[in-house]
Amino acid sequence: MLLSHGGEPLPATEPVARWTVEQVLALAPDDASRKAGNKLASAGHWSGAGFDGSGAVWGLCKGSGSKPYQTVVDTTGPAYKCSCPSRKFPCKHALGLLLLRASGDGALQPGEQADWAAQWLESRRGRAEAKQARQQAAASGESAPGPADSAAARKRAERRAERVTGGAQELEQRLTDLLRGGLATADHAGYALWEETAARMVDAQAPGLAGRVRELGAIPGSGPGWPVRLLEECGLLHLLDTAWLGRERLPEPLAATVRTRVGLPMSAEGPPVRDHWLVLAQYDTPDGRLVTRRIWLYGRESGRTALLLSFGAVGRAPELALPTGATLDAELTPYPGGGLRAELGRQFALPVAVPGPEAGGAEALPPAPTPEALRSVPGTPPGTPPGASVAAALAAYGDALRGDPWLDAWPVTLRDVIPVPSGDGWQLADAEAESALPLAPAALSRPGLWKLVALSGGGPVTVFGEVGHRGFDPFAAWNTGAEGRGGAGDATDGIVRLI
Repeated sequence: MLLSHGGEPLPATEPVARWTVEQVLALAPDDASRKAGNKLASAGHWSGAGFDGSGAVWGLCKGSGSKPYQTVVDTTGPAYKCSCPSRKFPCKHALGLLLLRASGDGALQPGEQADWAAQWLESRRGRAEAKQARQQAAASGESAPGPADSAAARKRAERRAERVTGGAQELEQRLTDLLRGGLATADHAGYALWEETAARMVDAQAPGLAGRVRELGAIPGSGPGWPVRLLEECGLLHLLDTAWLGRERLPEPLAATVRTRVGLPMSAEGPPVRDHWLVLAQYDTPDGRLVTRRIWLYGRESGRTALLLSFGAVGRAPELALPTGATLDAELTPYPGGGLRAELGRQFALPVAVPGPEAGGAEALPPAPTPEALRSVPGTPPGTPPGASVAAALAAYGDALRGDPWLDAWPVTLRDVIPVPSGDGWQLADAEAESALPLAPAALSRPGLWKLVALSGGGPVTVFGEVGHRGFDPFAAWNTGAEGRGGAGDATDGIVRLI
């Protein structure tokens, strides 16, 4: 069975740069795929392999059957197609082929595309051109919806809002019953009660409320202090319920946030922002039957931070994939509300891969487009987000909570912090002040912690991540240097992925 996946390609106006090993591994859907891909990253597994300047990489990989697997990758998407039966995207064969290309040992040579690879690439890029034509037609108003379509959409939205309101009222009653009976009863009721309540919220077309109810069900019996945590989460859920029921009286940014938190679909409708966007982090989180991919971007000219979301079924990586450290010249359209979510729009050039210190000897790639004036501060590597102190990061999270009380975390870049052990965990200590942030529990079990410690070597580093009520979760880092190590303004060659 042939499987394909990926974003829309761009017309190549110049040869596409080769990715680094680290950037290829960032595309893997899980650790098992990374290990399997590494095993296939040698020339002995491949035949008829090659690449060209348009970003295409192809090859035949030996499998368990008599016929080799046909694997082709369009790195301008990126997109993948392989004749193997795997349901993971990219599969181990695509990862192995890209890792072989990234090694730079001459195992892959430039050449003319194989017929089977050229057929898929031509079809894929033809569809992209047709889609772009449709988008241009829609932007010019040629396919604008008529009055009947708009009226029908309004009626559907009103009916859904009525169902959500009914669900919110029912949920309020259930929270009241829980608190009236005492939180201790929640430990005896079992998870079935919470799952049944969540199912009722799904019926009310309020998936956001359903998700928060399921989180409540996991708190009873979760360890010492669970009644306090349950009461806090019940308070936030009550706040969301009452905000929805009184949304007409809320300021529009807050009302948009409430609609998003409840689970209503929203569309990006703000003015597009064109910039050279640096990919700071990409990571996946399972959520029931879906996998959510989060990609954090930083605009080098605008100084804005943006979040791209993409979704995929379990076992299949979400569609959008951008290697950490790459830079793309593109437009982002923000979503309404006070959040940072945006939608990736028109791309004006191919993503430029930037080598990091973990490139494993790969050849140097062209530097990312850098504007004449970058938003930066002393001690921050050029082209990276302006760093902040620990105190300023906490203040930023507090400001964000005022606009979105249900926010779990907020993206920040910490400047000149040193990872140090603290009891059973770790913390990032401010090198310039007597303050520190504990690392979130999720970060303590990941290998990225030891990458961060090794990069620091006891000296200050710049770290990007999310700060929240559970602590700081690091996603990427740069070496800011120190006295005797190259000066405060020195930096390593690139970004280090920590997740």
